[in-house]
Amino acid sequence: MIMGKKLAIIPVEVVENKIYIFRGVKVMIDRDLAELYQVETRALIQAVKRNKNRFPSDFMFQLNATELENWRSQIVISNSSLKMGLRKKPYVFTEHGVTMLASVLKSKRAVDTSILIVRTFIKLREILQSHKDILKEIEEIKRDQKKHGGQITEIIKVINKFFEQPKEIKKEKIGFKTE
Repeated sequence: MIMGKKLAIIPVEVVENKIYIFRGVKVMIDRDLAELYQVETRALIQAVKRNKNRFPSDFMFQLNATELENWRSQIVISNSSLKMGLRKKPYVFTEHGVTMLASVLKSKRAVDTSILIVRTFIKLREILQSHKDILKEIEEIKRDQKKHGGQITEIIKVINKFFEQPKEIKKEKIGFKTE
């Protein structure tokens, strides 16, 4: 892995904790990316705005008011946007948007950080896929267990019938009967 010395100290877990899901897509928020790239958030946004054609809606989008409130609740921030230092709704970048950021920021740090972030996205995708496979197997086991559970219950019922106390059978006398 080729990385600068300063970048190597950024643990993958730090990047993982800065990935959120909005509109069904894994994204990173502009201020978190600015921190990782070691640039000001406004400089990052300016670079993006100067290169709008490189950032279609599937690379980057701005959070709406509802998404912003949901994000605040995810990270347990109850302060208003003014107290948080947010004057505008943040932009979020998908994996492809993060890669494109490296080309518009044009620094070694930006390139190395983008590589780290993209690798983290890939790692999360692989983990998610393995979890899907595990969940599928668990569902198959549950289905089999349910089927076998029903069969075992029927077997136990039959066995229990053998152990039941026979009811007193009134024996009738053999022979000629008179009334």
